[in-house]
Amino acid sequence: MTHEKQIEDSKLPASHEYGGSDQEREIAVHTAPLASTPKGRWERSFPVLACGAGLFSDGYLNGVIGSVTTMLRIIYGKEYTSSSYKSAVPSIAFAGTVVGHLFFGVLSPAGSVGAAESTGELKKGHRNRWFILATDFQIDLGFVVSAFVPMLVVLATGENHLRAAWRICLALGALPPLSLLWLRLTSLQNQATGTEANFSAYSFGIFASSWLVFILPTDSPLWKSFGMATAINSFWLPGALLGAFLADWIGPKWCLVGGVSLQGIVGFAMTGAYSELNQPSRVAGFIILTGIFMALGEVGPGDNIGLFASKLSSTPIRGQFYGVAAAWGKVGAFVGTYVFPLLIDAAGDDTVKQGQYPFWVSSSLCIFSAVVAFFGLPNVGQDMIEQEDERFKRYLEQHGYDTSMLGTKKFREETGSVL
Repeated sequence: MTHEKQIEDSKLPASHEYGGSDQEREIAVHTAPLASTPKGRWERSFPVLACGAGLFSDGYLNGVIGSVTTMLRIIYGKEYTSSSYKSAVPSIAFAGTVVGHLFFGVLSPAGSVGAAESTGELKKGHRNRWFILATDFQIDLGFVVSAFVPMLVVLATGENHLRAAWRICLALGALPPLSLLWLRLTSLQNQATGTEANFSAYSFGIFASSWLVFILPTDSPLWKSFGMATAINSFWLPGALLGAFLADWIGPKWCLVGGVSLQGIVGFAMTGAYSELNQPSRVAGFIILTGIFMALGEVGPGDNIGLFASKLSSTPIRGQFYGVAAAWGKVGAFVGTYVFPLLIDAAGDDTVKQGQYPFWVSSSLCIFSAVVAFFGLPNVGQDMIEQEDERFKRYLEQHGYDTSMLGTKKFREETGSVL
């Protein structure tokens, strides 16, 4: 399909049909709906996919810390578990992530921001699902791979060489960002421009391999623990996929409220039945129920918190807005990694309570989150990005700013704005 035909189909007049100067024509094209831009399907979709590649790396690097922590605990024993090192490793990882969110949130639009703006050029009614598939689904896929890779590495090195194994697992995390470099260099800027985590999702994923050590027989090889963690993390994928479609069908707000409410209910049920689940012979049931719990977390907050954070602000501040929101999400995850070990320690030698306490706290927070989302979040439509930009433009005009040059190359060069 030619560009002229695409413009005709989208009811956007060709450049020669605009009156006035080249600058006036540029303004008219810039203020047209994003879905009307003369691009093919691949040109519209490629920036979304490129952003998703970076978030896959985010998921892997955050998830693999859990397996590394498990290996360090086995290597150093009480020297590691009885010291501050136990929480220092995941804490350092999350501290770096938070700083990165804040730094790049101010410096430029992050991965999720770029994906959100790119989906504005896609077909209405499908935008939320593609945003989620390029963001939360990619993060979840990174978490699944972050448990699968340590299983393969430990099988290859053997449990007598865990010092090499944990270093290999971390080193492999450099490959996705390097592959992303090519994608980002070849990705075009979209019309609008000129990365999401909650307490239970990250914390449960990070400690999945550690918890399974409690349930599996003491003589089970470590690779089985990582394999079980892979199975549990895999439940995130169908949850993220279902939530992606529900976000378009019923809206992000109701998808979030419904998903996190059901997650809390399942979590309370697991808390009550944990004494029955905490048996090596019933590890399959534990995996299924924990998987459902985590999948519902993806249907609700996992899929939708990034969508809210990246679509509820205008283009000039979207990167900063999302960066702050994502940093707070990582703070919640950091609190989870710090609190969960304390909850387990508070249970003493009672293995049942060691499993019940984290589920009880997380389930309570799920219900609390559902209430906050119900009363505090707005409904997000398919055109929210364009609506927020229009509101910002009206705000500027009401306060005496001249917006006639907004969107032109000259305006961007003089002001450094992305609008």
